Amino acid sequence: MSELITTKSYDDLSKEERDAIDTKERQRERQEQAALPYSWNQDLATVTVTVPLPTGTRGKDLNVVIQKKKLKVQLKSSPEPILDGELFNEIAKDDSSWTIEDGTLSIELEKVSAHIQSHQWWPHVLTHHPKIDTTKIQPENSKLSDLDGETRGMVEKMMFDNQQKAMGKPTSDELKKMEMLEKFKKAHPEMDFSNAKMS
Repeated sequence: MSELITTKSYDDLSKEERDAIDTKERQRERQEQAALPYSWNQDLATVTVTVPLPTGTRGKDLNVVIQKKKLKVQLKSSPEPILDGELFNEIAKDDSSWTIEDGTLSIELEKVSAHIQSHQWWPHVLTHHPKIDTTKIQPENSKLSDLDGETRGMVEKMMFDNQQKAMGKPTSDELKKMEMLEKFKKAHPEMDFSNAKMS
């Protein structure tokens, strides 16, 4: 039976089989994320990175580098950085900041994608670290309902597109194009569409 499951596509599995796979994936993700020297979360506009520090660490003891595509945190007393690498996507450097409170470094990274209304979930903070499955991100309903109509529509479209991509199905934009082509075909039955391709 288990051999059958591996040859079936995710789409063809029963809800129980999909739930079992999803649960296993979430556990693996949690273990990978827990092994990182920091924890993180995100909303559409920002990524928050939280780094536990040795007791008594103050701002002057740290070297924190925040660049458009790079993040580095290092104790000045240590030869090795706590974290150092390329960010998944560009951030608005001037709108990003860091603070230390109760032995914890908190870094707020402002996503450039939020500034250009091209909202996007990050699968990881640094490109060499394990990814999370962004298709499974569910913004809290209360937060979703707090958004204005346009932003909420964008979030829901993004969630739908992520799920469609994960299942190898067309995104909302692709569906719209297909719909327009179908309407055009009906309006012009005399034309030959056999070579028409979706770009």
